[in-house]
Amino acid sequence: MGNEELAANLFRITQTEAKLKRENVRNKEKANQTHYTVCKTVRKAIEDIGGTMPEDLPTPEKSIKQVEKEQLERLKNKK
Repeated sequence: MGNEELAANLFRITQTEAKLKRENVRNKEKANQTHYTVCKTVRKAIEDIGGTMPEDLPTPEKSIKQVEKEQLERLKNKK
């Protein structure tokens, strides 16, 4: 995940959390609807400013699992 996608996700998460607190949402259905609404708004903002939609961003060459495995192998080999 690059900076652009990371920032969009963080913004979506923080705004959803704030809205849930502000509106004192306590049930799961309302929380899910709130999340959906905020996500839709964030995606619309990305689209409106001409940003790249998350699904259109390039994917990394290696998965997190691959990177973790490589790091563990390097640590093992150092010992």
